[in-house]
Amino acid sequence: MKIKATYINHMGNDITVVNAARVSFGKRSGMICVDNVLGKWELEEKDSKLIYYLAKHKHMSPFGHCFVTFHVKAPIFVARQLVKHKFLRWNEISRRYVDSEPEFYVPEFREAVADKKQGSGDTLNSENLRIRFERDMVSFKHKYGYLLHQKVCPEQARMVLPQSTMTEWYWSGSLDAFADMCNLRCASDTQHETRIVATQISAKMLNLFPVSWNALVKVSEHQAEKMTDFTVSPKDIWKDGDGGELFV
Repeated sequence: MKIKATYINHMGNDITVVNAARVSFGKRSGMICVDNVLGKWELEEKDSKLIYYLAKHKHMSPFGHCFVTFHVKAPIFVARQLVKHKFLRWNEISRRYVDSEPEFYVPEFREAVADKKQGSGDTLNSENLRIRFERDMVSFKHKYGYLLHQKVCPEQARMVLPQSTMTEWYWSGSLDAFADMCNLRCASDTQHETRIVATQISAKMLNLFPVSWNALVKVSEHQAEKMTDFTVSPKDIWKDGDGGELFV
């Protein structure tokens, strides 16, 4: 079972950040059309500079007016690392109520590193290790099923399930809150499995908020490549009260 972060919806865009900042002076800006055929819109240079200024000087409140929701599926040990991040709303599936057949994450095992209290080294290419692990997961599944068959309540039967059991949750938060998470979890020294979630989220955030995300987060070249086909129409990004009437 693969780790996956799926985009659900969002509110706001780069111009939302700009206008949240400019309202202090009773001002507002709008996006400019750079390609009528493709319907591509961009910020004016002054507005891009403002976003970078806000990020550089830690004026974070304007970024809080943009909001995004993801659905994440990952093993329990990944969820317990990511739930620690502040200001992100979290609602997770509960095996107090759900007794469906569990799914398990089977990793590519990495070797332990003697000089580190946490972290890992190179990949262990051991087919025997993988076979033994998968066999154990089948055993845990059978134990769980046996307890349910014996009329044990789901909130107790779940105790036999390992940390590799897949869980899922809705994860929502502001632009700046997700930026804080990605700045930490996308770093090369973080655990690989949590980094999978963070990099998937970062790639989507870059697509939704290209200027703001570049200002807030160190974007990798791989993520930047995903922006080559970025096009957006004001009809797609403006909501009532956001100034959409200026463009449509």
